[in-house]
Amino acid sequence: MHIIVVGLNYRTAPVEVRERFAIADEELPEALRQLKDTKSVLEGTIVATCNRTEIYVVLDRLHMCGHFIRGFMEQWFGISRQEFTQHLYIYEDEQAIDHLFRVTCGLDSMVLGETQILGQVKRSFQLAQENKATGTWFNMLFKQAVTLGKRAHAETMIGESAVSVSYAAVELGKRIFGAFHNKVIMILGAGKMSELTVKHLYANGAAEVIVANRTLGRAQELAHKFNGTPCTMEEAVHRLHEVDILISSTGAQGYVLDPGMIRESMKQRKSRPLFMIDIAVPRDLDPAIGEISNVFLYDIDDLEGIVESNMAMRRAEAIKIERMIREEMEVFQQWLKTLGVRPVIRALQERGARIHEETLESLFNKLPELDERQRKVISRLTKSIVNQMNHEPINRVKEMAAEKNGAETVELFTRLFALEEQTQSLTESANVSKPASERTSMPSHSPVAEGNMASFAPAIL
Repeated sequence: MHIIVVGLNYRTAPVEVRERFAIADEELPEALRQLKDTKSVLEGTIVATCNRTEIYVVLDRLHMCGHFIRGFMEQWFGISRQEFTQHLYIYEDEQAIDHLFRVTCGLDSMVLGETQILGQVKRSFQLAQENKATGTWFNMLFKQAVTLGKRAHAETMIGESAVSVSYAAVELGKRIFGAFHNKVIMILGAGKMSELTVKHLYANGAAEVIVANRTLGRAQELAHKFNGTPCTMEEAVHRLHEVDILISSTGAQGYVLDPGMIRESMKQRKSRPLFMIDIAVPRDLDPAIGEISNVFLYDIDDLEGIVESNMAMRRAEAIKIERMIREEMEVFQQWLKTLGVRPVIRALQERGARIHEETLESLFNKLPELDERQRKVISRLTKSIVNQMNHEPINRVKEMAAEKNGAETVELFTRLFALEEQTQSLTESANVSKPASERTSMPSHSPVAEGNMASFAPAIL
């Protein structure tokens, strides 16, 4: 069997394409049912977010897998494959496992190290599990991936530094104020970046927002989003003494505020610090303002410098997570290798149990005078002998199954104990009754390089 992921994300598809592959939460159960009904699919999970739609499946064969999955996508999303094939990527076996681990750890996200995707993958897996779309392979793999994602964030600092201009502004403010409770914010202009920065400051406890704009109507519109107070630019100059944090992004061609205006307002502030962020290009705030005592002025280059510094730190932390991923991949591969030996072990145990039962029946027929207590003692002791005889061979075959030539070892073990017929019977019975969760064929690992599905070998497509 094989693990495959087929998907598109923010790197391979623009938002106008990604949004066509969105799946609402209430639609996922039916999508999973249809996915499970797709030819060759034994297990499935769908991860659908604003930045990615990924279909994870366990397949019984690789031949035509791309064709079958694209057929599912055509049917479910109602989009011709010619419209989306060039945006797809596909990973097989080891690359698919590595990709999932990178996703849950935040290494494949638009913002390196973000944590939201971990919760999204966890919810996707739980929903697939609840709808009986997963089995032995994915129940193990996704639990391991979620646990790894938690470890990555708990044991490294990858998510602890601001990596956007708006978050960087919040981080700077915290250095000055410690917290934003009871702080008043003023926005000069109503640009997108100013609005986003205010959202973060407001979410961190800022008490009031004053929105100043040349067009009062736009100021009123933005102020309404934060239960704030609108005003004109002229009024804003006279209210500077009220604010703790000022964010400016007006698009004006000259300075909106100069040192004289700030000095005048500082006289009324009683030494309270003023935190000023100039996001405009060209700048709104005269750089000389930063020389005034108790005024902390930052422009967009300062913020971007902080972002880049923090990104460098996150990239360094990502190296640690890469090592964790390699270790966890080895753990999963070792687990996979032991799957093939399970029917053999069970066959050996069942044979031992059958011989034990037949022997006891013969013994008790020859010794009818034994009472119930004596029969129980003999049964317990003889069962212990059988279990001890099986114990070491079972442990050894488990260990050897995980080695390089594990399949050959399992086959030899099966022949030595004459378990061929019983093992085959157990495997076939499991495959019929539990096609997704009890398949025992050994996986083949031949990773497919990243790229468009149209470029892959015919055997894959």
